[in-house]
Amino acid sequence: MPTPAAAPGSAPLPAEFHDLAKRVNNWGRWGTDDEIGTLNLLTPEVVREAAATVRTGHRVPLALPLRQDGVQTGLIPGRINPLHTMIAINQQPFGPGTVATSDDAVTMGLQAGTHWDGLAHVSHSGRLYNGRPAASVTAHGGATALGVEKAPPIVSRGVLLDVARVHAAGPPGRLPAEYAIGPEDLDAAEELAGTTVRSGDIVLVRTGQMRHYLAGDRDAYAFPSPGLSLRTPEWFHTRDVAAVANDTLTFEIFPPEIDGLWMPVHALHLVEMGMIQGQNWNLEELAAVCAEAGRYAFFLSAMAEPFVGGSGSPVAPVAVF
Repeated sequence: MPTPAAAPGSAPLPAEFHDLAKRVNNWGRWGTDDEIGTLNLLTPEVVREAAATVRTGHRVPLALPLRQDGVQTGLIPGRINPLHTMIAINQQPFGPGTVATSDDAVTMGLQAGTHWDGLAHVSHSGRLYNGRPAASVTAHGGATALGVEKAPPIVSRGVLLDVARVHAAGPPGRLPAEYAIGPEDLDAAEELAGTTVRSGDIVLVRTGQMRHYLAGDRDAYAFPSPGLSLRTPEWFHTRDVAAVANDTLTFEIFPPEIDGLWMPVHALHLVEMGMIQGQNWNLEELAAVCAEAGRYAFFLSAMAEPFVGGSGSPVAPVAVF
């Protein structure tokens, strides 16, 4: 996506943003050396309660297949879809007639498919989460602080907030393009879910935008896109949510709801709150299962791959009912 420096009509962060930043800031909450932010909320008690949601063992995968014609279209420079190469095909390394092996390699952007944005992914005003200098992300070392490898195992209670289902307008099953999700939408989806989002939950927000990609239209999926508005970070902060993900390329409303203010929700979540966020999660099957079962809370396993110095990570999340 365009960066503030490159985007036409960009401007310095306004006072409105800085006011919001103060209200949701978690710096120092878990100590001055903390590098995992709201993942501290994934306590043993939270995980035990999450495990108690498992009743049938039915599993729903939430990741998109990793493929060369994946969701990336070039809108985000350098974030390439996976390039899959075979480096050995039925080779017999121990001599003729012995066991043969095949090996492969992949080159890809760590945030190319279904992924988590790590805490080093975004900075503003020269700072990362917990006051770390933005300069701690280097060309050779990557994220020398706040690397995605620092994340603990990400398992908790997941809650689907199906905003697309509760929203009356727009195409069936999908929010209108450029729809900015507000706290009132999250409240309505929480009411539909019949559960209260609580401390340590991982919230999945469905917009239905993924339907474009699943129908083969990558460009329509990427832009324009509904997403989380600038009014929602306080909602997640108040509820002590551990992490949040959705079914869009850019996570937040794109183009931005305020002209010239690019990626403010990223900055509030990752920098101020220390809350990781995920994009390109396929929530379509999950939405159908939740609607049929009449339950929108489940056990969620969504562990990041521990790429040392990574600013993000691919993830293959699974919801277990």
